[in-house]
Amino acid sequence: MHGWIILDKPLGLGSTQAVAAVKRNLREAGYGKVKVGHGGTLDPLATGVLPIAIGEATKLCGRMLDASKEYDFTIMFGTETDGLDAEGKVVATSDHRPTLAEIEAVLPRFTGPIEQIPPAYSAIKIDGKRAYDLARAGEAVEMKSRLVTVRNLCVRHAELVSASIVPHGPESREAKWTLKQVQHDEAVASVTITANVSKGTYIRSLARDIAHALGTVGHVSMLRRTRAGPFSVDQAISLDKLNAFGQGAPQEDIILPLEVGLVDIPALNLSPEQARAIREGRVLTGIASNDGQYWARDAEMRPVALVELVDGLLKTVRGFNV
Repeated sequence: MHGWIILDKPLGLGSTQAVAAVKRNLREAGYGKVKVGHGGTLDPLATGVLPIAIGEATKLCGRMLDASKEYDFTIMFGTETDGLDAEGKVVATSDHRPTLAEIEAVLPRFTGPIEQIPPAYSAIKIDGKRAYDLARAGEAVEMKSRLVTVRNLCVRHAELVSASIVPHGPESREAKWTLKQVQHDEAVASVTITANVSKGTYIRSLARDIAHALGTVGHVSMLRRTRAGPFSVDQAISLDKLNAFGQGAPQEDIILPLEVGLVDIPALNLSPEQARAIREGRVLTGIASNDGQYWARDAEMRPVALVELVDGLLKTVRGFNV
């Protein structure tokens, strides 16, 4: 039992609750006690791709945390909240609404390496305590700026009326909206943007800063993660499908192989002798291949280890007991 369950996390479910749901369903499906972990927290108010690692795949959770992510998010202009989302308390308002042309013109300013101040309501630790716990207790929280990378921002949709944009139904694998032609010189109440970002990027902060740059305020009214590292929403299953698996439905398409989380790096085939040496923690010499990171597999195509090759020396980064 080593691999991945990619959950299309529903609204309102926390990442820890999602892990608990996977554990419960594995247990109910007869797999007993299995090590489970997630590859990147997703807010309860967000939906979408949550990679959950099982067994030896949990050794790749740290790597998954470092991976880039892709989101669809909607900025609702006119109100800013303390949590920068739809559930927060309103702390600022503005009557100004930007045009679609102004939005598209300002996005390049937020592409590339940028400085960002995380939300006070975040899981960042300050003096050993979570920032959101301090904020909820009414304490003043001073968040330090951090450098993140926004690889791409693209406008998907804009609304002339003030209305939240949400995916059509819990079973949808991709957020879909009723598109409406908006002229570039028309002021909009909300805009939906697709963002490809590095680890540590807070979409709520990005939305706040975009709104400020447009001379107004705003908050995130919809947030959906469509990709996390090598995993896309097309591979994700609903909570209902996960629960059906726990009740006896076939495993097919539920648990993906461990190596699916390594598709972004090349595989390295090992002989039986080489595989034995790597499993024993020995360094292999004379490997004729390009320097870099690989996932090594044995003659039976089983993952052996995450390895790194430097000047012909092959060293184990993380071994797999598969």
